[in-house]
Amino acid sequence: MGKQRTLVRLVIAVAMFLLFVLKIGGAVPLPFVDQVERSTYDARILLTMPSTVDQQVVIIDIDEKSITAEGHWPWSRDKFALLTHQALGKYKLRSMGFDIAFPEADTGTSGVDALKRLSAAELADLPGFAERLTTLLPTLDYEARFAEAMQGKPVVLGYILRAENTQGVTDSIAALPRPVMDAKAAQLYDIDFFDNPAFTGNLAVLQSAAMSGGNFDNSQALDEDGVFRRVPLVQKHAGALYPALSLETLRIALGAPPIEFEFDPPDNRSSQYLEALRIGPVRIPVDERVQAYVPFRGRTPSFTYISATDIMRGTADPAALAGKVALVGTSAPGLKDLRVTPVGAADPGVEVHANLISGMLDGRVKHKAPYYNGIHAVLLLLIAGVLGFGAARLSPLANGALALGLMAAVTALAFGLWSVNFVMPLGTPVLFTALLFLLLTFYGYFIESRNARQVSKQFGEYIPPELVDELAANPAAASMKGQKRNMTVLFSDVRGFTTISEKMDSEQLSDLMNEFLTPMTKVIQQHRGTIDKYMGDAIMAFWGAPLKDEEHAAHALQAGLDMIQALRNLDASFEARGWPKLYIGVGLNTGDMTVGNMGSEFRRAYTVMGDPVNLGSRLESLTKEYGVYFIVSDATRNAGPKDWAYRELDFVKVKGKNEPVAIYEPLGPKDAIDPNLRNDLARHRGAMKLYRSQLWDQAEAELFNLSRSGRPHRIYEIFLERIQYLRANPPGAQWDGAFTFTHK
Repeated sequence: MGKQRTLVRLVIAVAMFLLFVLKIGGAVPLPFVDQVERSTYDARILLTMPSTVDQQVVIIDIDEKSITAEGHWPWSRDKFALLTHQALGKYKLRSMGFDIAFPEADTGTSGVDALKRLSAAELADLPGFAERLTTLLPTLDYEARFAEAMQGKPVVLGYILRAENTQGVTDSIAALPRPVMDAKAAQLYDIDFFDNPAFTGNLAVLQSAAMSGGNFDNSQALDEDGVFRRVPLVQKHAGALYPALSLETLRIALGAPPIEFEFDPPDNRSSQYLEALRIGPVRIPVDERVQAYVPFRGRTPSFTYISATDIMRGTADPAALAGKVALVGTSAPGLKDLRVTPVGAADPGVEVHANLISGMLDGRVKHKAPYYNGIHAVLLLLIAGVLGFGAARLSPLANGALALGLMAAVTALAFGLWSVNFVMPLGTPVLFTALLFLLLTFYGYFIESRNARQVSKQFGEYIPPELVDELAANPAAASMKGQKRNMTVLFSDVRGFTTISEKMDSEQLSDLMNEFLTPMTKVIQQHRGTIDKYMGDAIMAFWGAPLKDEEHAAHALQAGLDMIQALRNLDASFEARGWPKLYIGVGLNTGDMTVGNMGSEFRRAYTVMGDPVNLGSRLESLTKEYGVYFIVSDATRNAGPKDWAYRELDFVKVKGKNEPVAIYEPLGPKDAIDPNLRNDLARHRGAMKLYRSQLWDQAEAELFNLSRSGRPHRIYEIFLERIQYLRANPPGAQWDGAFTFTHK
């Protein structure tokens, strides 16, 4: 039997392992697994990023200040000429990369076209105009001025490599710079580069003047959740290789050394063996598609931002720029250059490039090795073996501890390797461990349920069924001894029962109570509640014991609503028998209670005790005061489902308690509530804030309007009366808004 149990569990573990291996290989899509892995990658970034401002890279920011000072966007090329001249001349930048492309001619800002038209028409006969125009035109050629400012300077212009343009055709615009490797040399490498048949480049006059260019569009590397985590450092166009803006800006800063690919072993020049790129002394780990993982420093800003206008006007601090690598980008919201990254939902796109340059210089770029999937598979196989053998030999509790230990070990290993810039899978093995543990646990539970049925036959006549199930599953967990647990308690009571009982004989009253208590009990048990006791017409029940229930508040809330509805289902049969229509009040409270077998040596009962129990009873009594059938405490509301709607009733001190408690009327799931009622609830919450701020007139007006809205409620009348009293008897500045009840 022991060998069979082990074999079955190993078969389950192997089946789960094969499913995940097929997913890793791309044969079976499991998007939720990918998202878990991405989330754990982001968590590692957030937990380990240095969160300091880099001193090697600066961002020349076309911000709101610059646009206000220099004029609306887009700027004329003479402004870029001035910016370039100042940045590289006066401020002596090491290199300057533009996160901007210039594919179209600047024909409208200098007035050249207008002057040429005038010289050929209205002013053609004006003496001296043609001669003056000849000398004037060169000064208005902003394109030439920009090109002259870049000539011989370490400037990298941005461009875009495209899979296709918006019309679906693979045409190209303007010009590209010289590739870092021509098509003939690129044929020597069997690397799976991103291949782009189209591009949006820069005007030839500008690109030829700049020292180089770099691609700044990383949309092909965008993950499925829309987050930028990687950047392709080298991409292909027409067989030749072109660098990313970040890589090229750094390469130019280093004196333009050639780009080299590193393989392990060196003679195997394919993606499978690609390890890194090298530019001079800088080594950059990449994946099989020549992508680098962006080593984010921290939340924006992680770099020194200098307004472009300050550089153009010469007011920037020279010490902040001299010898630095600079990127020209924009943080102005209107220019829409914002990206979703692991560290922010709307970061300036230029920060992605800046983080990469910073990480390359510091040696912080993480390495996702070509054998990443192999690591994945080995990890999952080890976990499957350990859990498969452990499930057959250990108790469920010990297996849970083993699973947690495996997840902790994988997490520790992943963070340890992360500290040396190695990316190891984390989310997938942790998820695999959790799912396999649950699957093996469920299998064991169903197999062992036969033993549970035997226990039920032996003990079902002597102890409550709720205890039988727990005893069968885990006898040690079904202790009858008193223990502290977080639970929810319910009290319900029939309204006006004394009057009803006086009008009926004992036999009728007994029949009525049986007809009433039976459906109420069914509702409570259907929602996993335990009946504590019947007290005449009252019911006391609780959730969270003897079986632990993590959603005890949610189950109790639904049971309370269903009890009120079940009572209305009895109306027709009660009327047919001449019985009165019944109404109940229901009170719920959640808190730490003592539960166990309590009583004397003569009689014991499995029950709950404690202050939260007493408060639950008080809340049921308050239903009559507020004209509602159901009241819950703030503790129950907070522990219950988040998608429920509640009507705020009051902030009260009940008899026997000094601390006030917020009370609510639960109304059920929000999406099932009438929109008009939802609007009333929002207005009522606002009125309560006004009331507690002692703004009596505003609160009174809002409550009066609510009472006339066509959906009246007793609570409006209560607070309108209370406001009249408090206006005449101000409670003082220390008043906390609570109302004190002196009766139960």
